[in-house]
Amino acid sequence: MAASKIQALWNHPAGPKTIHFWAPTFKWGISIANVADFSKPPEKISYPQQVAVACTGLIWSRYSTVITPKNWNLFSVNVAMAGTGLYQLARKTRHDYFSEVQEVPAKER
Repeated sequence: MAASKIQALWNHPAGPKTIHFWAPTFKWGISIANVADFSKPPEKISYPQQVAVACTGLIWSRYSTVITPKNWNLFSVNVAMAGTGLYQLARKTRHDYFSEVQEVPAKER
């Protein structure tokens, strides 16, 4: 039973013998790096970078469900990318627009 499952995965059109397996597998590195940046202070988060990560995740998640054969590895990595990108954007937006910043009074001359 297990051998037939492994054989089916190996021979799948999006299996390990194709780029359709390895490209999304290595793309997980972007999502993992984004998760590692959750501990980064919000002021160090880049809007353009996180918009690109989130949009890439959303667009390619949709694409991975309409192509033949369905590539669930591609789908899952892009859902993760969209999720981490949107979370980082929420952190940055919350910090920039909704946090209570106390202004430091200027020194009198």
